[in-house]
Amino acid sequence: MKLIIQIPCYNEEETLGVTLAALPRSIPGVDVVEWLVVDDGSTDRTAEVARARGVDHVVRFRTNRGLARAFMAGLDACIARGADIIVNTDADNQYNAADIPALIAPILRNEAEIVVGARPIDEVAHWSPLKKLLQKAGSWVVRVASKTSIPDAPSGFRAMSRDAALRLNVFGDYTYTLETIIQAGRKNMAITSVPVRTNPNLRPSRLIRNIPSYVQRSLFTIVRILMTYRPFRFFAFPGVFLFLAGTLPAIRFLVFYWQGRGSGNVQSLLFGVLFMGTGAALVVVGLLADLIGINRQLLEEIRWRLRQMQLNERTGAPEDETSRRGD
Repeated sequence: MKLIIQIPCYNEEETLGVTLAALPRSIPGVDVVEWLVVDDGSTDRTAEVARARGVDHVVRFRTNRGLARAFMAGLDACIARGADIIVNTDADNQYNAADIPALIAPILRNEAEIVVGARPIDEVAHWSPLKKLLQKAGSWVVRVASKTSIPDAPSGFRAMSRDAALRLNVFGDYTYTLETIIQAGRKNMAITSVPVRTNPNLRPSRLIRNIPSYVQRSLFTIVRILMTYRPFRFFAFPGVFLFLAGTLPAIRFLVFYWQGRGSGNVQSLLFGVLFMGTGAALVVVGLLADLIGINRQLLEEIRWRLRQMQLNERTGAPEDETSRRGD
C-alpha cells in the first residue's frame, strides 16, 4: 500500500519547508509514504527547496497554470508513480499534518473513496466573520448541488483512492475543491469527511485575495458546474417558469379580446409571446444540453477505462473487480 502526499505550489519558497517538516514518512496501515510537489510555474526557489527537503517527486510547469491544473497534474503524477492513496494538502501549512492518518482511515477501511478534511471554521482566528459566513454558505450550496453531506467544501485537505483519482476531471483553472465534490456526488462515489485541525496562519490566502472577487469566482464556478452536471434542470426549470409566467398576460389579452377590447391590450399579447417563447427556447436548450451531458459522461467513462488500462500496463497488474465495475 503506497501513499503519496501531493502539494501544489506557486512561489512557496518561504512556507514549503515548514509544511514538509511536518509531513509523516510512516503511517500505520501504509507500507510506503512518498511526497510529491507540483511547482506551478514558480519564479522563486520552490523546486529547489522541495528537493533539498527530500521530496521524492517534483513536477514543474514552465508557466503558472492555476491551482486546479496543478492539482490534476499532481493526481496524474501520483497515479503514474503507483499511488494507492493520494493525500492533497496546501503548501502554506494550513492543515495539521498529524491528521493525515485520520484522513485516510475511511479509505483504509473501504468505507469511502474520497475523504475531505473539515476545518473548525468557527475557531479559525484569522478569518473574518464574513469569510466564515461565506465558507458555510458555499458549502451549503455544494451540498445541495452534489447531494453530499460535506460540511467544508472549500477544504483542500483531502484523501482519495486511486480509482477515485482516475475518475475525477476538473475543467476550470481557478480551484478544484467545489467541482470535485459535486462531480463525486453526481458519479455516486463514496465521499465523506472527518474533522481536522488547522495551524497558525503563515501568509495571506492567495486564492481569496478579496471577498468580492472570491464570491464572484465561486458563484461562477458553481453555476458552471451546475450547467455541466445538471444541464436540464439548470435551463428547463427557469424555462418552465418563464413559459407559465407568459401565459398570464396571454390569457389577459384573450379575455379582453373575447370582450371586444383586444385592440387596446396588444402589449399583453407581446409580453406573453415573449415570455412563452423564451421559456420554450430554454427548455429546448436544456434538452440539448442534457444530450450533450450524456455524451460527456460516455467520454469520461472511456477516458477512465483508458487510464485504467494504461496503469495496468505499466504496473503489470490484472484488471480487478473495481476497474471492471463501470459504475
